[in-house]
Amino acid sequence: MDARKQDILLAIIMDYIATAEPVGSRTIARKYRLGISPATIRNEMADLEEMGYIEQPHTSAGRIPSETGYRYYVDYLMKREELSPEEEKLIRESYQAKVKDVGQVIQRTGQLLSQLTNYAAVVMTPRLGTGAFKHIRLMEMGPGQAMLVVIMDNGTLKHRIVDVPESITGQDLDYISNVLNAKLQGFTMESIKLTLLKEIYSELARHKNILDLALELIRDGLSGMAEDKIYLGGVFNILNQPEFHNVEKVKTLLSLLEQEDLVCNLMSGPDLQENVTVRIGNEMHCRQIIDCSMVIAPYRVRGTPVGTIGVLGPTRMDYAKVVSVVECMTKNLSRVMEKMFGCREI
Repeated sequence: MDARKQDILLAIIMDYIATAEPVGSRTIARKYRLGISPATIRNEMADLEEMGYIEQPHTSAGRIPSETGYRYYVDYLMKREELSPEEEKLIRESYQAKVKDVGQVIQRTGQLLSQLTNYAAVVMTPRLGTGAFKHIRLMEMGPGQAMLVVIMDNGTLKHRIVDVPESITGQDLDYISNVLNAKLQGFTMESIKLTLLKEIYSELARHKNILDLALELIRDGLSGMAEDKIYLGGVFNILNQPEFHNVEKVKTLLSLLEQEDLVCNLMSGPDLQENVTVRIGNEMHCRQIIDCSMVIAPYRVRGTPVGTIGVLGPTRMDYAKVVSVVECMTKNLSRVMEKMFGCREI
């Protein structure tokens, strides 16, 4: 595509993103000062339509970008929109504020994403089921009760109040904790062999009931942590877009967003890039949302992707702004997760 066609395609996309109205040659000539006549612009638009980059929604209307046109724009023409100092400050301060747990961080991330983009935010919570044991501790809570706490090396914490014989002392609980730590530290659930379990049961034969509860919590906790969970924010933002004033489209979209497995699939896949991935329309392989696009990026703990954040909007979304917001958010979220997971101790 030559430079003049690129300029015209860029003008059509920028105008359509801003107005949601088909764009005509006179509009381009008047607003974008490309130094060419409306007639020349019309000829170039005809070529762009034949090449598949723009399309005419109905007779006598202007042109709108096609999915191919948006893809070309994102890959070759788009210039990242710098966030304002106020927006960067909002993100920074939101993550600097004290938070109690990972869930609160995820919720705050979704709220910020939707607030800064005016589209729907989707955040996949950390997939932490592959972590190794870092610390296990039983703490006396009163007669006949103890708290069992399991911490993984990625900072995930699970706890449960368990019933114990009233004859069990704090020293007994410390002894059990020390044995479990000595035997299990550094192991993942998958790497624990039967011989190791036999060793533990042999050493803690007097406390078999407590040991059963401890291993049950570890097993249940890890299987729960391995599940993808989705936080949705700002769903009504996307429903306010002109593309979704159709009741049937709204029903279809809301029905899809209720299906967690389907949303998880939208947020993953072999085509995900190291930083930001933009999926446009049919690239999401989901016919219910062919009028939508997603901007997705992973966040990390110690360099390993543990979750994904994304923005769902119409194919007409402001990609330049959304990509910048998602990039900034993943950097800040990764930093916060590192801090939470790296510093949590009993």
